[in-house]
Amino acid sequence: MRSEGEFDTDVLVVGGGPAGGTAALALATYGVPVTVIGKYGWVADSPRAHITNQRTMEVLRDLGVEGEALAAGTAQHLMGESVFCTSLAGEEIARIRTWGTEEERLSEYAAASPCPMLDLPQPYLEPVLLGNAARRGAKVRFDTEFVSLEQDADGVTALLRDRLRGDEFTLRARYLIGADGGRSRVAEQIGLPFAGEEGKGGSMNIVFEADLTRHVEHRPGVLYWVVRPGEGIGGIGMGALRMVRPWTKWMAVWGYDPDSGPVPDGAEALRIVRSLLGDEDIGVRIESVSLWSVNDLHATSYARGRVLCAGDAVHRHPPSNGLGSNTSVQDSYNLAWKLALVLRGQAGAGLLESYGAERVPVGEQVVTRANRSTGEFVPLFKALGLGDGLASEDAAAGVRRGRLPTAEGARRRRELAEAMQLKHYEFSAHGVEMNQRYVSSAVLADGRPAERWARDRDLYAQPSARPGAKLPHAWLVDARGHRLSTLDLVGGGQFTLVTGLAGEAWVRAARRCAAEFGIALKAVRIDEDGARDAYGSWQRVSGGLDERGCLLVRPDCVVAWRHGQPVDDAGRAAAALRGALTALLHR
Repeated sequence: MRSEGEFDTDVLVVGGGPAGGTAALALATYGVPVTVIGKYGWVADSPRAHITNQRTMEVLRDLGVEGEALAAGTAQHLMGESVFCTSLAGEEIARIRTWGTEEERLSEYAAASPCPMLDLPQPYLEPVLLGNAARRGAKVRFDTEFVSLEQDADGVTALLRDRLRGDEFTLRARYLIGADGGRSRVAEQIGLPFAGEEGKGGSMNIVFEADLTRHVEHRPGVLYWVVRPGEGIGGIGMGALRMVRPWTKWMAVWGYDPDSGPVPDGAEALRIVRSLLGDEDIGVRIESVSLWSVNDLHATSYARGRVLCAGDAVHRHPPSNGLGSNTSVQDSYNLAWKLALVLRGQAGAGLLESYGAERVPVGEQVVTRANRSTGEFVPLFKALGLGDGLASEDAAAGVRRGRLPTAEGARRRRELAEAMQLKHYEFSAHGVEMNQRYVSSAVLADGRPAERWARDRDLYAQPSARPGAKLPHAWLVDARGHRLSTLDLVGGGQFTLVTGLAGEAWVRAARRCAAEFGIALKAVRIDEDGARDAYGSWQRVSGGLDERGCLLVRPDCVVAWRHGQPVDDAGRAAAALRGALTALLHR
């Protein structure tokens, strides 16, 4: 058995992107010694991921960096207009209000979370994660490349290469997290199984500077789609102009055949950008060109022994729906608290098996949804009389057909409106973002009938206080009369027992069990001073929870256990809570 001193760190995180950065930040916040390595000299140099959904914002809120993220990103009200056109300066075909900005959806988004949507490109997100991780004690190493690993019953030894000095060295950790992206060497070396298809198509990102204010300020949004049948991103007949910074920094996304030759040079990149803009008078400065593959691939297992993978290492898909970095952040948030408890000896190693049980289905769902969204442009092309968009056609001619004052024109306009509604499954899939329901050994089912979905599960968020669901958001009022969310009462790396004003027995039980198990476990009574249900919101979202019942909420703000029946005896409450914690913690 190795001694404590033979480990360089408790957790080695390979990769400093959204998954790796979140793992490092969460573990450092929870007091776990962690080292994170990045292959390159700094954070991401291109604005790949950007849509930051409400669940991810809640994670950042719990980790204490929501304010920095909001300051670094573009606000929700500037994200909403998704425009379809023949070029940015050319004919506009249609628009759709997206990311919760449509009036009838905005109230639903606001009711679901204390956090707004945000556009936060990856080069601005990563410094928030890694900078705060370092400030909280994480060791962050750039220019450090993962080479290989060996694991045994006690830990993992990683062979690393210093890319500045050129030498190799080993680092010994109790656990290793592979967050090294879509070409994950860690996932490959431990032999994770994958399902799906790799390399379905190719696309390029062209980052450029140009002041497009006059073309977009009156219709502010993140994405402007340029209809180009037979061309475009991954063969879908579209190019895209994506806002990076309003309204002067952009990224053009265009199709690319990886077998056609080298990366396009600056002149070709400029030609593509000008074609999408449709305005020769705008000054354009090309910043970078990079290539990426369209994948439909997900791992069916996320771990082997003491090595666990997260993020794009285990789910690889096109950027449709903006799910990539969000799923990556949430993978690591799910994993970090479990590792912390196991490393402290407060939970058995079996708790870590719940990571894959909970996140593999989410990874499969987002890969399926993102790839399906890429195929849902076809009805738009058909409405314009452009077939399936795969053959070269004159987009302007399609627009003219859709504007004829005839029966045919009326039909095409109806079909166009229906095609735009279908794209809500890509741009307003609130349920995909918020409706995760975990089933694992870290969730104790309460025996009630299966949840019924009142509306489309992909489109609409449905708050729930059932085990396996995120604790629903409700606005409460604190002792000073200020609003706070129910989510502000939980998290922080510890379990929280939520009960009502009459639930004194549960408060006593929580104190007793916290001491017995040696864990951080606090009790919160809704309607006591500091957490008044002044609006009656908690009553509406708690699913009829009796004031003398309780919810046990995990450190990741997910309901782990629900005791719906009233209990007045502290001994009986402690026995029930003790049984729940024993099962949940694999003690």
